[in-house]
Amino acid sequence: MSRPTTPVLDRIAGPSDLKSLSDSDLKRLADELRTEVIDAVSQTGGHLGSSLGVVELTVALHAVFDTPRDKLIWDVGHQCYPHKVLTGRRSLMKTLRQEGGLSGFTKRSESEFDPFGAAHSSTSISAALGFTVARDMGQPTGDAIAVIGDGSISAGMAYEALNNAGAMGRRMIVILNDNEMSIAPPVGAMSKYLSGLYSSQIGTLKKVTKGFEAALPDPLRDKAKHVRQMVTGSSASRGTLFEELGFQYVGPIDGHDMGLLLGVLRSVKVQTTGPVLIHCCTIKGKGYAPAERSVDKYHGVGRFDVATGTQAKAKANAPSYTSVFGNALTRLASLDAKIVGITAAMPAGTGMDIFADKFPARMFDVGIAEQHGVTFAAGLAAGGLKPFCAIYSTFLQRGYDQIVHDVALQNLPVRFAIDRAGLVGADGATHAGAFDIGYLCALPNMTVMAAADEAELVHMIATAAAYDKGPIAFRYPRGSGTGVEVPEIGDVLEIGRGHVVREGTDIAILSFGSHLGECLKAAELMALQNVSVTVADARFAKPLDRVLIRKLVKDHHVLITVEQGAQGGFGAMVLHDLAQDGLLDGDLAIRTMTLPDRFIDHADPDAMYADAGLTATDIAATAMQATGVVLQKMERSEF
Repeated sequence: MSRPTTPVLDRIAGPSDLKSLSDSDLKRLADELRTEVIDAVSQTGGHLGSSLGVVELTVALHAVFDTPRDKLIWDVGHQCYPHKVLTGRRSLMKTLRQEGGLSGFTKRSESEFDPFGAAHSSTSISAALGFTVARDMGQPTGDAIAVIGDGSISAGMAYEALNNAGAMGRRMIVILNDNEMSIAPPVGAMSKYLSGLYSSQIGTLKKVTKGFEAALPDPLRDKAKHVRQMVTGSSASRGTLFEELGFQYVGPIDGHDMGLLLGVLRSVKVQTTGPVLIHCCTIKGKGYAPAERSVDKYHGVGRFDVATGTQAKAKANAPSYTSVFGNALTRLASLDAKIVGITAAMPAGTGMDIFADKFPARMFDVGIAEQHGVTFAAGLAAGGLKPFCAIYSTFLQRGYDQIVHDVALQNLPVRFAIDRAGLVGADGATHAGAFDIGYLCALPNMTVMAAADEAELVHMIATAAAYDKGPIAFRYPRGSGTGVEVPEIGDVLEIGRGHVVREGTDIAILSFGSHLGECLKAAELMALQNVSVTVADARFAKPLDRVLIRKLVKDHHVLITVEQGAQGGFGAMVLHDLAQDGLLDGDLAIRTMTLPDRFIDHADPDAMYADAGLTATDIAATAMQATGVVLQKMERSEF
């Protein structure tokens, strides 16, 4: 009877332990690692498909290169889970994206094996070039290897970095992880060719690529050439696009063939003197049938049953803000043929897939290119259409210059639908929509709204569609709405007008956006102590409802502003307006409640807002302290 084989993964405390493994053991390790990742993510949720696609590549990179001295930089970080397992974080994987646990992305403060933090795309090549120059200027760092996906490399920043790196000509490695097209050669087709290549350390990188193609059967050889030409924009008779930029191009290679990966990486490590790009084809969701069959390859999943792939359904009492937006815009577009939609590689995430199903010719996904998307929208508006540019708050930051120069300066009526406003939960600080209020309110000609609930969102969509005097933006949070009744078609709101939702006499709370519910809960807390509270929904941060604000100031001794944004936003606008008219003098007590001046780590959104000091109890305590009264302790569970 044979003894049970000890799992290879159990012998791995860190990447250095991979150096002594045979190639066959590295293949076994990849199989075990894939199972480990599936099991961990089934319990936490996360970005599964992209991580499964790079299992073999992750093992091969850590086996060949000397991390953390060599800097392995994962673009975005959606695919970093196998990397985390191999770099000493295996025991923590079931804390992934949980409060106090591992980040869902690479994070410098988490591990020395994460040399550069990520979460926004297309930064890896620039960062790798920075490490490369630091090495060449005498810093104690080794090779820099950037792993970037076919989606991320479509962004302008990636090509800016490729152009700069190619011009410098320094030794660095870029791996293009192409999971849209895959090549699956017969088992062993390359083994004989590569066995002598990397062991003797002879030949050139071009021979690696040509030898790979030559060793394939005719149909696969033709496909390999076709894939290379599609990605590089080059025929075999000319240099590839990457070669024209100064890179040596190797590929395409099968990213799930461990022998091939090891051979190419070993050859590159020994022979590379300048910049090289390895085109590696992988399958998103590889090795887990439910992911491979899924339309999105399980890009982002909640908790799921490993055996069936069935995802746990989140309990929701109301539709998500995102779906409310998609449906409302689609209904409005049925009545207005000038409405068009734009998103930057996030049609489902923004609800624009709903619009696209009904109006495919009026929906434009520009890819991971927010800068282009904003200016494209400006051109559409200048051409007489009504563009709705739907981009997450955190990603709209990437198009800010274009918002300033191409939209606001020319006063073009682009409609910005800003999803994921405020704190977003498991994705953490990198995806928080904290800054859009401030950076948009700073711009002349801009109108800025925020929805208190899903019905208000529908009204704001209608308002944006009807508004043609300049750019207009409306923000709304991630997740489920409040459960209010949603109209089929919204009312067009009067620009710059808020409204009172609760009348009182002692304290006024002026809410901007979807924290209105917490403000109403705070009013109930204070009512228990016989304090009468007015609660108003500002609706607009720009232009402000100056009439409403002055009435609140006149009729109350305390004014509290509340927003789901950073300092320098709505509250600052109110303070500035009152100061301009000399209304901050006298006995008025005013407090602005914003997100704190720090980044807030991932957790449940309610826990994040508690960390930020923006719960109903916090709001009530701030208001009462402004009057000189200490709020009696109340249990949050009551609300």
